Amino acid sequence: MHLRVIATAFAERLQANERCLYLNSPTMIAGLRSYLAATGTDVAGSVARKQLLLSSEQQTSQSGDFDVDATLAKLEGLLREAITDGYVGLFASGDMLWEFGSERNLDKLLTYEVRLENMLRENPGLHGICQYHRDVLPASVVRAALYTHQTVYLNDTLARINPHYWEPATLGARAVSEMLSQLS
Repeated sequence: MHLRVIATAFAERLQANERCLYLNSPTMIAGLRSYLAATGTDVAGSVARKQLLLSSEQQTSQSGDFDVDATLAKLEGLLREAITDGYVGLFASGDMLWEFGSERNLDKLLTYEVRLENMLRENPGLHGICQYHRDVLPASVVRAALYTHQTVYLNDTLARINPHYWEPATLGARAVSEMLSQLS
């Protein structure tokens, strides 16, 4: 299960004095708590110290749709706060099915992923794992994700360098519509 991978990564990052942020539904947050506890992590203590942030708050526009700018601004703010609070960085993970929301706007999601990848390159203290569930998300979304992420976890134990990855400079120069046309 993907929560085991996230919990293991979070446990390692908490030990390395990073702040960790998990964005997902309340049910998934409860599951992550259990997996973190199984790693020996003091979940309650980490939450109390604000080293572990567990949130089901989506960044949405006034219409209730996924807001790319608000989400990226929130991550930048949380990174600055983490460093100000004495942590070495911020490690974040979110489930893209959850962020994708009811609008299912692939253009918006790809724009977010491209901008996030560039933000990760510009901020060495920011790291994370985006989760895509092949069994639920449209195939076009999963294929598009391959272009935006350097490393892909194929299951709980296997990660590999992604041969489909486009360098951020290339991603920044390509229009999302061009990327979509190549996926069809």
